[in-house]
Amino acid sequence: MCDLLRINTDRGVMLNDGKSRFSINGKPIYHFVGTSTFSEYTVTHVGCLAKINPSAPLDKVCVLSCGIATGLGATLNVAKPNKGSAVAIFGLGAVGLAAAEGARIAGVSRIIGVDLNSKRFEEGASNNFN
Repeated sequence: MCDLLRINTDRGVMLNDGKSRFSINGKPIYHFVGTSTFSEYTVTHVGCLAKINPSAPLDKVCVLSCGIATGLGATLNVAKPNKGSAVAIFGLGAVGLAAAEGARIAGVSRIIGVDLNSKRFEEGASNNFN
């Protein structure tokens, strides 16, 4: 979808003017994949938006994120782990946690989560990481 929508995935700026929308101490903060999703507020390409009802439960609409489809899809459609096998997942953000869910669905017996951010293990523990 990123290529289809011509999202700027490599320079960290907006397509229309080549500039970042955020800065700190006068220096630009470059956007990841054309967005700055670690911000309280963000600017994004219109092709990346999905309007949802404010009363919709966030635990259900979160699957609109590409991280869920990417991690789950990579595990089930590309890695295709065998039932009873063990897997290691490097990075426990949205993609990594979705990959863990894909491994669980596939019947993997041991999921090993690896991340430099120790806080991610709390999230991963609910997914039965070892």
